Order: sequence, then structure tokens, then C-alpha cells
Amino acid sequence: MAFLGTAVRRVASCRPALSPLCRSATTSRRYSSSSEPTTEKSVPYENVLKVEGGSGPTKPLPKSAEAVVIGGGSLGCQTVYHLAKMGMTNVVLLERDRLTAGTTWHTAGLLWQLRPSDVEVELLAHTRQVISHDLEQETGLETGWIQNGGLFIASNKQRLDEYKRLMSLGKVYGIESHVLSPAETKDLYPLMNVDDLYGTLYVPKDGTMDPAGTCTTLSRAATARGATVIENCPVTGIQVSTDDMGVKRVKAVETFHGTIQTPVVVNCAGVWATKLGEMAGVKVPLIAMHHAYVVTERIEGIQNMPNVRDHDASVYLRLQGDALSVGGYEQNPVFWDKVSDKFAFSLFDLDWDVFMQHIEGAINRVPALEQTGIKSTVCGPESFTADHKPLMGEAPEVRGFFLGCGFNSAGMMLGGGCGRELAHWIIHGRPEKDMYGYDIRYNQNYKYNELLGKEYTFDYPPHHHVIKNECLTCRHGVSVFDMSYFGKFYLTGPDAKKAADWLFSADVNKIPGSTVYTCMLNKRGGSEADLTVSRLEAGTANLPLAPEANGDAYYLAIGGGVAEHNWNHIKTVLQDEAFNCQLTDYSEDMGMISIQGPKSREVLQEILDTDLSNEAFAFSTHKVCNAAGHKVNADFIKSGKFALERMGVVYEAKPHLKSPFDPSNNRVKGIYPDNYHNVYKANAQ
Repeated sequence: MAFLGTAVRRVASCRPALSPLCRSATTSRRYSSSSEPTTEKSVPYENVLKVEGGSGPTKPLPKSAEAVVIGGGSLGCQTVYHLAKMGMTNVVLLERDRLTAGTTWHTAGLLWQLRPSDVEVELLAHTRQVISHDLEQETGLETGWIQNGGLFIASNKQRLDEYKRLMSLGKVYGIESHVLSPAETKDLYPLMNVDDLYGTLYVPKDGTMDPAGTCTTLSRAATARGATVIENCPVTGIQVSTDDMGVKRVKAVETFHGTIQTPVVVNCAGVWATKLGEMAGVKVPLIAMHHAYVVTERIEGIQNMPNVRDHDASVYLRLQGDALSVGGYEQNPVFWDKVSDKFAFSLFDLDWDVFMQHIEGAINRVPALEQTGIKSTVCGPESFTADHKPLMGEAPEVRGFFLGCGFNSAGMMLGGGCGRELAHWIIHGRPEKDMYGYDIRYNQNYKYNELLGKEYTFDYPPHHHVIKNECLTCRHGVSVFDMSYFGKFYLTGPDAKKAADWLFSADVNKIPGSTVYTCMLNKRGGSEADLTVSRLEAGTANLPLAPEANGDAYYLAIGGGVAEHNWNHIKTVLQDEAFNCQLTDYSEDMGMISIQGPKSREVLQEILDTDLSNEAFAFSTHKVCNAAGHKVNADFIKSGKFALERMGVVYEAKPHLKSPFDPSNNRVKGIYPDNYHNVYKANAQ
């Protein structure tokens, strides 16, 4: 086989110009399409992995089950294991081929214990506990866990500072780690180039998991507790029924070999999760990509070295006996648009143009690789999500349909912790840990997040001076915030008061016209959110777009980032408690403007027909007012035009009034001069 260094030169020389990965960092990315020639290839060790089974399932299908887990990879096996361990014995795992056949079998299996999130540190710690200790103690079988340590590379000061913070976080959880100097790193890893390093973070108890050994042992342990693991049984459909309250719920799972009645389906199907979701009418926002690594020939002196992760070079070096697996996250990935249902224990041909950046980073870190041969290439499908976080929890469209997918090539190391949380979610209605960032009900595409995503940096963002001036202006003068991204819900109906008493920690049943800032709790006494609840007059609607209320009525204002999550929480409560009331969402139909600062009341008083004094307009109350002689109504909300420019996004606008603190309408025009704050301060005075 070719040397790694030769592969780099070959790819560079066979094209008329350098590939995008070799150009300047300012060059725009080019995304490869799966319509380019990337073909399925034969697996070199097919006879070992691709066990030919019969045409039917490996076990008879039960007629019913408490839950059916679909997908026999890392997440499916961990979930069924933890469900059984928590006492749900009548649970079934269905795998269309053999365990690990989809994406798990070709995973690198790395486990790093330290991540910036404390929740993820806890999830990883549980995975390590299960793989390195619990399973062997329960079954007497080894999972293939190898503890050779992990080494994070810092090639700049900011990265080293990040690793120092990780080390501090690790101390809280009892994770041993050490920040090493370049010289100390060289002593630990003699083959490493340390000339461009600021330092490294060494975690001695990191390691590598074996996917086949892990999943086999998990299935054995689950089966011993009463679970049923069935291979060679593709799912052909999911039955959904609508109950008397109009709520869609999972009813059964269909296969070629029979139907299993069940109230719970767990989608652990990896890149096939989107198709499985479509069977139940559930949207699963993930995409499939080609993800690759290469396995080198023998490297003298590499034995017993720790695994290496270089985040800036986007490359990892995984110890594999006396060789290395070299891979990383692709910057210009090949998408797998047409996901095949018959793709099992299969691989794609490697696109060297896409993969070349990993080789360059690896050779820079371990120069011996340039003269090392390539033994094999592994390029298989992996599922990725927009925010690089998994999709978990109960789907908002169908009750009883849970997700455990979209793990962005981290399903093995997050599998234990996430499998336990998902099992707890299914049995008890919610996870034990704060899994909000993974919750499918949170997963939405917000324009503001997209804008911020382009400006992530270790330093202050480009618009930092604007934010500074806005903060000072708000403190000393007046500022206007467009908060229309907030969730705006109406809770109405005969049982609205009962629902409000159940949902909210504070007493929101004050006199109509009152507004209460409160928490929204769950059955365990934990807080789901903080929000404001305004009690409205019963009967005819007196707020814009408000539905007529047959009984008590409330207006809920909830932070935009959690609106979808809170909507689903409230709907779930109304369904489970059978409250006879309605929750109506007007988030997209209504605007919300917040005017803040010591001069805010002065500005508002000029345009509102209501006395804004403390005596006339008390704290925690609300009123319907006329603004500049006009009552804000549904027609105005839908037809009004606005003019704002924010972080490069321009909205058509027509300013109706001029602020006495901004006579030139600079705010409306999106003009932020260098003396912005001084101008505003002078005008405010």
C-alpha cells in the first residue's frame, strides 16, 4: 500500500489546482455531493463480521411489549440494557440485520472523559463505568475495553487555557488529568512532534471500546434480565392511533414477520432514523455523511501510546495494537442522500480529496507516519445534526415515540450515559440529568443562532463594541429590544385555572389584569422554565389575537430559546391530567417589544394614552393601551412594516416615530458610529 506521505503528494499532484483543504483558510468551502462517484466497496474482513443468517428473525416475535427499541447499535443496546436494569423486563430490541451492522461496527470506539459540559462529563463517566466494570461483573464477559490514556493537543495558548479549564472541571468529578509541557509530552509520546505545541492535556484513564464486544455483552446482560433481542427483523411500519382527546400515540410496530403491540417505540436507527421517523409521522432532523479513517501498517515504538486528539487540526490518532487509526471530522463531507435499507457491514470507497486534511495533520503530529504504509481504509455512514448534538426524548408529534439518534460519531462514548437517561425518560417521563441540549423538543433552527455561529471565537466578537454601547445606553438612557422571538401562548377553557395551579409554582390566580413572574415545575419538583403569566378577563377577548375564553384565560410569555420545549411540556401536562382547556400558540403572529432604562417611562408616556405612574400602573400588572392614537390589533400586527438592521440582516421597515434620544433615526437605519454611546448619552441628557 502507499505511504501516507505519498498519498498526500499523489492527491495534490493529480488535480489541476490544490483542493479546497490545501488553500488559504479564507477560501470558501466546497461541499462534495454523494452524486459524485463514491461506490460501496467490499469489506476486507467480511467473513468475520458479515455473518450470514437465515431469512427470518433469530427469535419469535412476542405479541406485545412495554417498549420496542429499534436499532442494534451502541445506543439501541445501551437503551435496552438500561431499560431492563431499571425493571422493564418485557422490552424488545429489533435489529434489521445483525448487532452493530449499520454504523457502530466501524466506529473508532474512542472514549475521552473530559468535555466542556458537566453533564457530558457525567454521561461519559457512566459509559466508562458500564464498559470497564459493570458488564464484566454482571456477565463474566470482557467487553474489549483498553485503557491506554488520552492526550489532547494544544498548539496555541487559547487551546491550552481551555484544557486547563477542563482539568479543573475534571477534578470536581474525580477524573485524573495532567497539563504537560512540550518536553513532558515528548517523554510520554517519543514519536510526537512537539515543536509547535504549547502543551497537552493527559488523561491516563481514557481508552478505547470494542463495538462488537460491547454490544454483544450489553445484549447478553439485557437478555439475562428478561429483555428480548431479535436480529434479522426489519421494521416495515409503525402504527399510530388517536385517542379520545385527539392525541396521537404509538400503537404497534410492524415487521415482515408479525406485529408487536406497544405504547413505546425507541428510534435508535442511526442514519436510518429519519426513515423510521417518517413511518410514524415524526420529523428527525439529521443527515447521513461519509465518515472515514485509515489504518496504518506497523509503527515501531507506537505500542502502549495514548490516543491523541488534535482539535485544531481536526484529527485523532487511535492506538490499534502496533498501528494507528487516523481520522477526524471532514470539513467538506460527502453526503449520503439516498440511504439504502440493505446497507449492512458495508463501506464506501474513500474520497482522498476529502480525507487529505487528516493525513497532513497526522503527519505533522507524528512525522513517522509519512513513511508508514496504509493497511486499510474505512469509510462508512454516520449521522450528523445541525448543532452537533444528539436527538433524544419524546417526539412532539407522537406520544410514546422516543429518539436516541444523531450522535455525530460519538454514539459509543456517549451511549452508556445517554442510554441510561433515555431509559429513565421512558419509564419516569423525564431524564435524571439536565438533557435539555439533547432534547428533540429544543431542536429548532433559529436565525440568531446561525448568525452567532459565524462569529464563534476565543476573543471578543466583532460587534463587541456595539454590545458595550447598547448596554451603557440602556443603563443611562433608554433602549428598545425586539423580543418577538419569545413564545406567546394563551391558556384558555373551563379547566384553565386547574391547569395553571398544577403548572406554575406561584399563585397566578390574582385579579384580571395582573402579571406574575413564576417558575413552571414538573412532577419531581424540578424547574422546567421561568416565565410570566398574565391573567385575562374571562369571556370576550381583550388582547390582540386572543381567543375567546370559556372560563379563565391566561397569557404566557416564554423565552424564545425554550418556547418549543415549554409548549410540549404544557401540552403533555394537559393530556396526562386530562384538563379540559386549550393551549394556543401565537408566537409567529404577535410581536414583542421591550423598552428599558431610566428614560423608558418618559419615552412611552409620550405615545401611550395610559398613565404610567407607579400609582396608576402598578408593578406586575398589564393593560391594553392605545399607542400614538392607535389600538394595536391583529390587522396592525400582520400588516405593520418595520425597518431594522441587526448583525448584517436587513428587515424592510418604515419608522412611525422618531425617538427624542435619536433624532437622526440611527437605530432604525442600523447605523452604529464609533461615538455611538457619547451621542446617545448627550441626547439622553
